Amino acid sequence: MVAARPTPAARPATSGQTTSSTDAASFGRVDDEGTVWVRTADGERPVGSFPGASAEEALAYFVRKYDEVVAQVDLFAQRLATADITAAEAESGVTRLRAAVAELNAVGDLAALSARVEALAPVAAERKKQADRERARAREESRARREALVEKAEQLASIPPEKTQWRSDGQAMKELFETWRAEQKGEGKLDRRSEDELWKRFSHARTAFDRKRRQHFAQLDETQGEAKSAKEKLVKEAESLQGSTDWGPTAQAYKRLMDRWRTAGRASRKDDDALWQRFRAAQDTFFAARHAAQAEQDSEFAANLEVKLALLAEAEALLPVRDLAAAKAALRDIQDRWESAGKVPRADLDRVERRMRTVEQALRDADDQRWRSSNPEARARAQSAVDQLEAGIADLEADLAKARDQGKAKRVAEAEASLAARREWLEQARKALTDFGG
Repeated sequence: MVAARPTPAARPATSGQTTSSTDAASFGRVDDEGTVWVRTADGERPVGSFPGASAEEALAYFVRKYDEVVAQVDLFAQRLATADITAAEAESGVTRLRAAVAELNAVGDLAALSARVEALAPVAAERKKQADRERARAREESRARREALVEKAEQLASIPPEKTQWRSDGQAMKELFETWRAEQKGEGKLDRRSEDELWKRFSHARTAFDRKRRQHFAQLDETQGEAKSAKEKLVKEAESLQGSTDWGPTAQAYKRLMDRWRTAGRASRKDDDALWQRFRAAQDTFFAARHAAQAEQDSEFAANLEVKLALLAEAEALLPVRDLAAAKAALRDIQDRWESAGKVPRADLDRVERRMRTVEQALRDADDQRWRSSNPEARARAQSAVDQLEAGIADLEADLAKARDQGKAKRVAEAEASLAARREWLEQARKALTDFGG
């Protein structure tokens, strides 16, 4: 039989500490039958036996079982001192260690070990309270974020359709929904009632926005369809005119078509662009042909211009009028040849016609002057003629100064010629006025 070890006096363990392996052995003994006993405050109790081993080996075995639990407590205490453990893990860890110590069949200071486990319980409880506070804070923050999402969604849904930016606002609503889903998966889960209330508002705003968007685009499709139909008709009209050579009326017709195009509204971008290309192509075809025809005509009319410029020089040489009857006869001959000369290029038409009208007007004025000279009422008209010529000369002088400033030699020459003629007319008008005693 194995001899019993001496029984040392039980020693109280320091709070929060466990004994070493050497000290732990002092809390046990092995009786003659090989049973291992542990000493506790309530007395001894058997913890088991180790058949076939010496008393020292048996006692050492049960001391190692005690050390294993001590190591578990040490590791748990270290984790509890860091953030590397959740509140649930801390709480379950204390429960597990309590059970392990309560059921422990080992040799050592079981009271000190139990006290150390109990000393860790408040730390785990505080970790749970802290976790509860963090969850509450996260919940409130999540609530605030979700309320902000709801308010933004409701704001987007409340924008009038005519002011809604469908692309950007639609993207914003989509991003709000994605953020909402992320909030649902994150920390700070809300209670079921709050979750349902906020989701109801958010979902209602999304539904309202989607309904408004569908209505808008349905109306837009209808409006664009009407615009497309109207523009297709305009394109057909434009294409039917593109081969016309009736230049003036057809150009006016294209102008009216363009006015109708502007008021027809917009089709979809794709349709609008395609229809506009066809419409513009028809216009370009017509106007290119007109331009080519006019260029050809202008080339043909260049010779006519030279003839009319010579006739103008001949007509302007009649001024100032000295022999009215001879001048009138000469002008009639010039006018006959003028009509026979034909058309001139469009760019020169107004210029040459204006010069001829100037000569014609001068002869009419001279004729009128002769008549007025025998008319008792002519004096007032003679004075008016002087006044008009003086005003006209002032205007021509202004035009001459402007042409000189702009460096336009051709206009300068024309203005100087007109001004010289007017000044001669003015001299004649004043002479006529003198004839009336003015």
